Amino acid sequence: MIKPRLKIFTWHIHGSYLFYLSQGNYDIYIPTKPEKTEGYYGRGETFPFGPNVIEIPADKVKSQVFDVILYQTNQNYLHDQYEILSAGQRELPKVYIEHDPPRQHPTDTKHAVNDPDVHLVHVTHFNQLMWDCGNTPTRVIEHGVTAPSHLYTGEKERGIVVINNLPLRGRLLGLDLFLKVREHVPIDLVGMGTGDLGLGEVLHPQLPEFISKYRFFFNPIRYTSLGLAVCEALMQGIPVVGLATTELSAVIDNGQSGFIHTDVNYLIDKMHLLLNDAAQARRIGQGGSELANKRFNINRFTQDWEQLFNGVTAMQKAPVTIS
Repeated sequence: MIKPRLKIFTWHIHGSYLFYLSQGNYDIYIPTKPEKTEGYYGRGETFPFGPNVIEIPADKVKSQVFDVILYQTNQNYLHDQYEILSAGQRELPKVYIEHDPPRQHPTDTKHAVNDPDVHLVHVTHFNQLMWDCGNTPTRVIEHGVTAPSHLYTGEKERGIVVINNLPLRGRLLGLDLFLKVREHVPIDLVGMGTGDLGLGEVLHPQLPEFISKYRFFFNPIRYTSLGLAVCEALMQGIPVVGLATTELSAVIDNGQSGFIHTDVNYLIDKMHLLLNDAAQARRIGQGGSELANKRFNINRFTQDWEQLFNGVTAMQKAPVTIS
């Protein structure tokens, strides 16, 4: 007997993460609203979602049958669920993906979820370490990304930065560091809202080909989760240069898969090394690719999620009626 596919309800929060999550053996249902407010965009046209990502008008959600409710933001957990889910649906197994490290205080911030019946998933070990999650059971499912459509060539003697809305996001995402580095090293910026600082948006499906030609990938972000763009660059074999902060410090080995440091001048020196030695850049990029294929393999990622979804549904004490 073939086991029916699990039905996961969530909101469309991070498009690239949702795309990689959708590679698993389950169906994902996302709500839509005509005004397309946060989480209610629908599938959109940026990512090549498969048929297992299914749109539902928000006002029809209460009549649907799901197996798991997957929260991704405080807005989803504290407000949205009470607006669009039925009382019965709110009794279903609950999983919360925490995409980020704490913002208010790095070690003493209490998570919005403090409930032993919710399974809180962190995307990095650093994030799990820093959040105060109270009585909520937590685990880490590290990122997974698909095999790239284009591998590293590196003929362009420039670095590339991929960050959305960098001019508005300031020091947290390293605006000042980007400006400092580009005084010494030729680097380009792509992303939504780059303004006069960058080249504009490159859609996710076209990004691998676009960045593959650059000599190295620079990540100036001071304090964030491990960006999927970093994992994707590593998978392509692009040498990654970044700050030895948050999870990146536990990913990159200097001289083997990229370069990391808290001294920006050190990073500038290594960028010049990569620009001046294409063979060295290819060797380091290959090391990064080998690392990414082991650590951020999409099959490991989807297996981790399938295991979690199957586990939480198996723990359901009694059938839930829709009301």
